[in-house]
Amino acid sequence: MNDYVIKWKKSAVKELQCLPKDIAIKILDAVTQLQRNPHPINSKKLKVVRNHYRLKISEYRVLYSIFDLELIIEIIKVSHRKDAYKQL
Repeated sequence: MNDYVIKWKKSAVKELQCLPKDIAIKILDAVTQLQRNPHPINSKKLKVVRNHYRLKISEYRVLYSIFDLELIIEIIKVSHRKDAYKQL
């Protein structure tokens, strides 16, 4: 099976850069693992928007979309759980 390509929205990169360094490293490790397995145990499909998933990393959430035909995962948002689902 081929690995997925990770693409980041500019806004998600900015959100990641604003986080504490230790949390950002955990998030980057988890996102890197999505390349091999886009549906890990701590991910869940969102009901609100089609093809959107969330990944839990301590108190933070990574929202992403999976495009299976192109083998692409797009990171949409990285934020604290209290703000993660606003403006979806």
